[in-house]
Amino acid sequence: MEYVEQPCKTALNPVKGMGFKWSLNPYMGCEHRCAFCYVRAYEKRADRPFDGEYGRAVRIKVNVAEVLRRELARPSWRRETVVVGAATDPYQPAEGGYRLTRACLQAFADFASPVGLITRGPMIVRDVDLLSALARRAQLNITFSIPTLDDEVWRRTEPGTAHPRQRLRAVERLSAAGLRVGVGMAPILPGLSDRPDQIEAVVTAARDAGASHLWSGMLHLRDGTRQHFLDTLERYRPELLPRYLADYRAGPYLNAHKTQPVQRTVSGLASRLGLGSELREFLTPSPAPPPPEQLSLLAS
Repeated sequence: MEYVEQPCKTALNPVKGMGFKWSLNPYMGCEHRCAFCYVRAYEKRADRPFDGEYGRAVRIKVNVAEVLRRELARPSWRRETVVVGAATDPYQPAEGGYRLTRACLQAFADFASPVGLITRGPMIVRDVDLLSALARRAQLNITFSIPTLDDEVWRRTEPGTAHPRQRLRAVERLSAAGLRVGVGMAPILPGLSDRPDQIEAVVTAARDAGASHLWSGMLHLRDGTRQHFLDTLERYRPELLPRYLADYRAGPYLNAHKTQPVQRTVSGLASRLGLGSELREFLTPSPAPPPPEQLSLLAS
């Protein structure tokens, strides 16, 4: 890994077409290197590594908390929800030493400004004290991304992440502290993690860990993400390659007749097990792809 320390000029990024208006990423680039990460599409457009080299270098925004405080102090700031971690995980390994996410959360707490936090990193339990303080002053929603509990699928598609069971233990710890924490089952991968028994395993485990809600979404394959994911698929599950080439022939999105049965399975299980089900595509772009400059703002 290479850490590149660079100051930033802005902390809050305006976002369109993503279901929220503002994002913040203390880091640029992600050590988790998920094969399906949609940020690979932006990296390709920006002429940066989007294949196996993506995530080998991470930009550290060393002054991000100070810049954030100035922006939150502006009279024009309306205390709209800021999603932290929409493009790069705020609790990736770099956070262990730099603690920039914690510093930003402290700023949000001090200014009583609401936050939506998305992560795959169990390191978040380190900050349960600060998260509890923030939740007392402003709305805080935490989402753990847990697409599957299948060991083989996890190992091949999320090579830099903690085991899903570790994430569930973090969900349990945060829930026990009285925090609102949900599970994002996304992306669900056709032919890899979409069997009813696989979906039921995640939904049941989320319920047992104390998650308050669950949302899901199917795999999207934009240019950049598409090449890397299909290369990964060809190495580990080549028999599925023809299916993917056919299903995603028309573009990055699956047809509704492919997605709706899976979403109904998730919704039915969540309802039966007493979990709130939020099936909106919270983190995934709208069907009309945002222009490159919007992807740039989200990933910056």
